[in-house]
Amino acid sequence: MTPVRREVERLLEAGSRCGVPKTEGVCREILKRRQALWTFVHLEGVDPTNNAAERAIRPGVRWRKGSLGTPSAQGWCFVEAMMTVVATLKPQHRHPLDDLTAACEAALRDEVAPFLLPTDDLACQRAAA
Repeated sequence: MTPVRREVERLLEAGSRCGVPKTEGVCREILKRRQALWTFVHLEGVDPTNNAAERAIRPGVRWRKGSLGTPSAQGWCFVEAMMTVVATLKPQHRHPLDDLTAACEAALRDEVAPFLLPTDDLACQRAAA
């Protein structure tokens, strides 16, 4: 990857002095984060693309385009929260309706709602706290 990295960074350096303000700015911003740009080379399990992130937000984009949004700020907050719940639970193979039902039942009984994070993530977070 070293030759590829050198060439990409050379092109970014050239782009940062190309005379087109918008291009120069983008190239400078990428160069500021050059170490992060190559994380996938050094850390096992880091995907070199953002495909997973793109796939995760795609349902929200499709909903917004198909529904024309919501007429209130509270509606947007609700949609944002529900899409976060769905996007968090889907990779865990958990059903959002089950968790939302359990959260509502917990609220009615004045109990703690179920966690969105997988249990192994929770154990790590509690150990770090």
